[in-house]
Amino acid sequence: MKTQRNTVLLVDDTPANSKILVGALRENYRLIVATNGLDGLRAAIEKKPDLILLDVMMPDMDGYEVCKRLKSRTETGDIPVIFVTALDGEQDETLGFFLGAVDFIVKPVNPVIVKARVQTHIALRMAQRELQHHRDELEEMVLDRTRDLRETQIEITNRLVQAAEYHDHETSRHITRMAHYCVILGRAHGMGESELDLFFHASAMHDIGKLGISDAILHKKGTLTPDEFDEMKRHTFIGADLLYGVDSELMNMAHLIALTHHEKWDGTGFPLGLRGEEIPFAGRVAALCDVFDALSSKRPYKAAWPLGEAKKVIAEQKGIHFDPYVVELFLDNFSGIEEVFKRVQ
Repeated sequence: MKTQRNTVLLVDDTPANSKILVGALRENYRLIVATNGLDGLRAAIEKKPDLILLDVMMPDMDGYEVCKRLKSRTETGDIPVIFVTALDGEQDETLGFFLGAVDFIVKPVNPVIVKARVQTHIALRMAQRELQHHRDELEEMVLDRTRDLRETQIEITNRLVQAAEYHDHETSRHITRMAHYCVILGRAHGMGESELDLFFHASAMHDIGKLGISDAILHKKGTLTPDEFDEMKRHTFIGADLLYGVDSELMNMAHLIALTHHEKWDGTGFPLGLRGEEIPFAGRVAALCDVFDALSSKRPYKAAWPLGEAKKVIAEQKGIHFDPYVVELFLDNFSGIEEVFKRVQ
């Protein structure tokens, strides 16, 4: 099978010069000849040669202008350009290299030198393409592996959430609503779709630590005693411990949410007593969404509040329990919150 030859574009308005270049290169390369700068530019855009030999002194559009335009275009910017010119001043070479040329050959040309220079830059061009090909393949392998790991992590989180649902049947609907509420506020904040996907799955694990709390406390229909409440508060540490130590964006976010979704803006929350922006943003959003869903849902110890009443409490706790900015996101996007509440019952 015959190897496909590389393509070289020759741009020169003097036929004698083109003839010399053609004679030097035609045995080894596929050649395209243009006799002025504009035709050379068009040929480069249409044919995408592997290398361009470009005269400088041409009417209408000189070689410097052709090179400048080539380098400004995405589809031709990486094609190596060698200037072939009678100009031999230092400033001429400096300008040529400044405009993006890779080499400079002074006329009258020596065919042996032309062949050697072209061969060198074609070889370099091919090596760069091969390197980019390997980089692309490696990036695709990394992306595939990352997708596999992400899917595995999400499957693990789903299994953990299912375990929590077995422990508390009401948890299932609470988790779903809570995750959707967090995504609504995250999107309003400006999170990208990839981060929102993380937020959805991470926020679903905010109460995973309740797996370590006894059913007697979780399902108690009356007010918890101080000791029972202290035990209930441990679910933040338990959840954070379950999710800690995995080198994963998803698990890191889930760990922070599990640990901080009961912190308060004024510093009176638990378990760490963090204040203001010491609380991670995801934890601040989860805190508001968790309280709103708790107020608007039936629990063993209380009836569900009307949505309007629950919304009023959130607004009243602006700057006290909740981040004022997150409260504004909540109020501005309340129609979306209502839609999720009605859909997930």
